[in-house]
Amino acid sequence: MIQKKKHAFNLFAASKGLRSTRQRDSILDVFLSTRQHVSVEELYLKVKAGNPGVGQATVYRTLKLFVEAGLAREVLLHDGQTRYEHVVAGEHHDHLVCTGCNAIIEFENETIEKLQDEIAARHGFLIRSHKLEIYGLCSACKN
Repeated sequence: MIQKKKHAFNLFAASKGLRSTRQRDSILDVFLSTRQHVSVEELYLKVKAGNPGVGQATVYRTLKLFVEAGLAREVLLHDGQTRYEHVVAGEHHDHLVCTGCNAIIEFENETIEKLQDEIAARHGFLIRSHKLEIYGLCSACKN
């Protein structure tokens, strides 16, 4: 799966006239190895540990390319902090976002998905994509 994503990104970059770079490859490797939602700063620190020559601006620009290529999705938190997560083809989930500690809990619910489809159909609307983020307090923060 990781090799497939790397190949897809390299094809995307080439289509944009961007040459392959070691820094970009390093950022992609670290991003694809993460299992949580990461900020630019968090990803930068992880990349820098293995590749000290990579700058934070490079990480930021590269994450934007990942989003444009369809490999990553931005999750904007209530405090203005943007986090990035992997996009897996055919997979969809929504988020519960804690406004206390910024924890992000992923969930899937077929009833919600079906209801969104029904509402769109009722209005003759074609859904291209969507995201649902519910803000509140996680179990640790509400106590």
